[in-house]
Amino acid sequence: MTPPSFSKALVYSGQHGKLEMRELPIPPIADDQALVRVTACTLCGSDIHSLHGRREVPIPTILGHEIVGELVEMGKRFPTHDFQNKPLHRGDLLTWAIVANCGTCFYCKRGLEQKCVQACKYGHMGFDSGHVLSGGLSEYCVLASGTKTIRLPTGIPLQVLTPASCATATVMAALDALLVSPIDESHIAIVGAGLLGLTACAIAKQRGWQRITAIDPVPARREMAERFGATQGLTPEQWKTESQRASSPPCDAVLELSGAHAMVAPALESLRMGGQLILVGAVFPSPPVSISPEQIVRRQWNLQGIHNYRPAHLQMAIDFLSEFGERFPFAELVSTWHALSEVEALLGMHPNPNIARLAVKP
Repeated sequence: MTPPSFSKALVYSGQHGKLEMRELPIPPIADDQALVRVTACTLCGSDIHSLHGRREVPIPTILGHEIVGELVEMGKRFPTHDFQNKPLHRGDLLTWAIVANCGTCFYCKRGLEQKCVQACKYGHMGFDSGHVLSGGLSEYCVLASGTKTIRLPTGIPLQVLTPASCATATVMAALDALLVSPIDESHIAIVGAGLLGLTACAIAKQRGWQRITAIDPVPARREMAERFGATQGLTPEQWKTESQRASSPPCDAVLELSGAHAMVAPALESLRMGGQLILVGAVFPSPPVSISPEQIVRRQWNLQGIHNYRPAHLQMAIDFLSEFGERFPFAELVSTWHALSEVEALLGMHPNPNIARLAVKP
């Protein structure tokens, strides 16, 4: 397949809620790069926050980092095999880690590839970085040097696979960071029942957690959480009341996926001795919260932040979706497919709480 000279793309230039359709030149592909035709892109909550000014992003930029694409061209030094050492060929359907990393810097050597000092972060790069075609709201995307690709299995709907390169992989990273194990009457609370929270319910279920509480103010989301493996769905108020009434705090682990700063204090209060709080959702500025160092010490709590993921977590995400993606209603969480020209109007509409992702086929 020979690519055209230009790629249509929706460009965000800093005017809140506004995207501009532009034709951008497709640059010559360097020896350590590859070109993909974007087959599908789903819009993450952070994309929406960026578009509406709640989250800073370099501008102008092409948003969208949950991407699946068809391999069109590879430079002669671009890896000929994917992350699992499967050979790559033109026409293969791929996804790739959200951050292209160098592998040799301070952070890469310490297992924080997502914080690489030379990172190209898809869907987050300003045009002045030189990575112009790096977002999913475009017909084509250029894969940078250091990109870890995964050749996708056949037979799994794109609605299930496309969010893997952010939502599913990030949840994998969060659950992989747990120091507590799902033993006996183990109890995990998952705050927020959007796509991340629902995915967390499903993975926790498959990993053997006996009690899975999903916390969300929206009734439809709580009901959906039970379809994804939650043993109960509670409003934030019900969760606080339940924790206060218990003879001892009920949770071995809490995953905070909503980003609501007001949920951090009740999350801590719900932790048992030796419990763990994983913060994931706070990806845009919010007010500080008060934490008692004495309580952390005496109750031996573990607190950890998770931002993005390592490439291995994306492979784990694809493996999970390959085996369990159709056992849970993941496909229902993604909208019907829309063209690039429809995206701006759709983003201005009132969101449907039953749809976790807007889906685009450029």
